[in-house]
Amino acid sequence: MSPTCFDLTESDSIAHIVFNRPDELNSMTPAFWRELPELIDDISNRGKARAIVISSTGKHFSAGMDISVFTGGGVGDGGESTGGARSVFRYNVLHLQDTFNSLERARMPVLVATQGGVVGAGVDMVTACDMRYATEDSWFCIHEINIGMTADVGTLQRLPKLIPEGVARELAYTGDRMSAQRAKEVGLVNEVYPTQDAMLSDVLDIAGRIASKAPVAIHGTKEMINYTRDHTVADSLQAIATWQTGMFRSADILEAFTAQAEKREPVYDDLPEISRGL
Repeated sequence: MSPTCFDLTESDSIAHIVFNRPDELNSMTPAFWRELPELIDDISNRGKARAIVISSTGKHFSAGMDISVFTGGGVGDGGESTGGARSVFRYNVLHLQDTFNSLERARMPVLVATQGGVVGAGVDMVTACDMRYATEDSWFCIHEINIGMTADVGTLQRLPKLIPEGVARELAYTGDRMSAQRAKEVGLVNEVYPTQDAMLSDVLDIAGRIASKAPVAIHGTKEMINYTRDHTVADSLQAIATWQTGMFRSADILEAFTAQAEKREPVYDDLPEISRGL
């Protein structure tokens, strides 16, 4: 079934996912939470794309969680329920979390390009991506605290590992907006651009440079950076040794040196397809 919230194009080994509900400020309806992980997992499983770019349309990147998720059976009210209802609430929160976990799970890097407001679950989403880019008019807001709830889809877990903890706490406690320039200063975004067109041109160029590298090496690099974020240096050194034991590809290294000697771009095999029937 074709997605209703997104447009997808694939070209030059780059998958470009465009959030396309501008009239609704790209709020995240129940369909969003189904469609995004389906798209990401399918791209990752097929292994043809070597980088994923996510962008949006309209004035704002995303206004965050759509009210229909709360009123239409998506989350429910766990705070005043008991017994089985609380269990269902917890399951639903874990389901929402897994939507953005898919961005980390993908075998290729995910780059996100934002404009305007990045609100609530929008912050959850971008913090799960590998790199973040923004237009000058972008701003970021952990809006949950402004509506009487604790953010629960990944911001509080990922943001303090991307920016200084004190800055993350201030945003989470106050619900204040962080400007794109401030986001760059503290390391939340890699670069800020005057226009969305300029941003997308540069982000797609960065994705293209990533796509020119050996896909297995890029996959391993992403896996190790994510692993290291949550483990000690000693554990992470053990993990990369284990990864190399199973995934080291001498053919890719030979191709890189051969291409360099022949003054051409290297040609690497795509990632192996993962069967979705298993």
